[in-house]
Amino acid sequence: MKASQFFISTLKEAPADAEVASHQLMLRAGMIKRLGAGIYSYMPMGLRVIRKVEAIIRDEMNRAGAVELLMPLVQPAELWQETGRFDKMGPELLRVKDRHDRDFIIQPTSEEVVTDIARQELRSYRQLPKNFYHIQTKFRDERRPRFGVMRGREFTMKDAYSFDRDPVAAAKSYQGMFDAYKRIFDRFGLQYRAVAADTGAIGGDLSHEFQVIADTGEDAIVYCPTSDYAANVELAEGVAPAAPRAAPGQAMVSMPTPGKSTCAAVAALLDLPLQQTVKSLVLATDQLNESGDIASSTVWLLLVRGDHELNEVKTGKLPGFQAGWRFATGAEIDAHFGCKPGYLGPIGLQKPVKVIADRTVAAMSDFVCGANVEDAHLTGVNWGRDLPEPDAVADLRNVQAGDPSPDGLGVLAIQRGIEVGHVFYLGTKYSQAMNASFLDETGKPRLMEMGCYGIGVTRILGAAIEQNHDERGIVWPLALAPFAAVICPIGYDRSAEVRAAADALHDELAAAGIDVMLDDRGERPGAMFADWELVGVPQRVVISDRGLKAGTVELQGRREAAASVVALTEAAALVKGRLSA
Repeated sequence: MKASQFFISTLKEAPADAEVASHQLMLRAGMIKRLGAGIYSYMPMGLRVIRKVEAIIRDEMNRAGAVELLMPLVQPAELWQETGRFDKMGPELLRVKDRHDRDFIIQPTSEEVVTDIARQELRSYRQLPKNFYHIQTKFRDERRPRFGVMRGREFTMKDAYSFDRDPVAAAKSYQGMFDAYKRIFDRFGLQYRAVAADTGAIGGDLSHEFQVIADTGEDAIVYCPTSDYAANVELAEGVAPAAPRAAPGQAMVSMPTPGKSTCAAVAALLDLPLQQTVKSLVLATDQLNESGDIASSTVWLLLVRGDHELNEVKTGKLPGFQAGWRFATGAEIDAHFGCKPGYLGPIGLQKPVKVIADRTVAAMSDFVCGANVEDAHLTGVNWGRDLPEPDAVADLRNVQAGDPSPDGLGVLAIQRGIEVGHVFYLGTKYSQAMNASFLDETGKPRLMEMGCYGIGVTRILGAAIEQNHDERGIVWPLALAPFAAVICPIGYDRSAEVRAAADALHDELAAAGIDVMLDDRGERPGAMFADWELVGVPQRVVISDRGLKAGTVELQGRREAAASVVALTEAAALVKGRLSA
């Protein structure tokens, strides 16, 4: 392809509201144009990358036995009302009415529609397993769209849905999709991790996120460098200390800590390690009556080490917390502790509370905690001597780098990642709500077991750029690059020799099936080179009158600091060799 036949629109500077590298570079490279908050037009350069992402996904999904269809962007509200999501889903779900005042939604995902298809079409066990997928526009009305395509409102996603006879068959389908996803991300050429993820309110134990590694990622990925263990921070287990709790070595003493309401401030004042302090978090759970009103509430005290953070996902799985929980009100705290937050602790309560200690706290001795007296903390506190053993011990915290790996094969490390894919075992959540059943071998109806599998197609672009860029622009992996090679002739519009050599090389590479661009715009060399470095084309060939007199051209990979001078007659073979390496 020649540049004069294409559309190239680069910018020297990114708009001021472009916050992250991928947003800045996609705008500068002319890949996207902002239409509204979180809504972008994908320009020809960006669309080429999207089509390459889609082609790899289609190839591997088809290879895995999935069947492509296309479900509508606009969906009747009735289906979403069957599952309860029309009301339960927040304002991210865009609800609209047609001219007859009937309710519709703009789809953020398609579980309801695909389940409706399955209940009408999949009647017998002989038709299972089945996996349907599509690549379709989605819309989620983000409160604060930001970071360009990373958190936009309109985006493209590949979502797939499997239907099986039983949990064993569903697990096999899940594994098939997990393996397909690994092949997809391997082919993208991105550094990624497949991490065990929390299954949330859906339940079950099969859920993995595919995270592209990037320092700017919003998610924390926990992994063990010496084993295969990997999980997101919500799920990663904080292992109990191996050593038994030490015997008390200090007397409990009340220490004045005026104005020191955080563990860090108290530790600094008392010249003690932060790891010797314990923070108190007061939560409440509500019991509802038949009318749905609060009949009573239970107040809980959760204790974590001063340098640790409460993991709210783990908290929500505790017995008594699974129906929902909240942080206690000021009135509840005052009634049970007789003190304002910042000085709370498990000793000297006004009213009893249920105490849950993190595994680490349960193993501590001679620790520091609030005294339930303003401007005072207790030192030398010990379980069994100064306060009863906790009502429960649980894994309450976020893990930290250096913690033991749960598999016992090393210590944990943490890196940032961008979630771009998720595989999830749904079970019968949707098939039960929508009565999607089939007849088994005995002629009895059974609910289908489902799985769902998503890849953020347009988000891949942003994640790939966050992982692969430098001060000059984007550095695409070959599989995703809009063009594999670019020919940059100096004086194409002025020199017949340069034009002939450039055209001949372009035709030879194109005939070999290489996605090549010939820049015939007649731009100055500096501007031309800057454009293609910004766009991130993997291989560049520079042809000039001076080089042609010596029978040479310059060949440079996007990641290379300098060009190599090669014979013109060998240029095509060298480009093909580099691209196939």
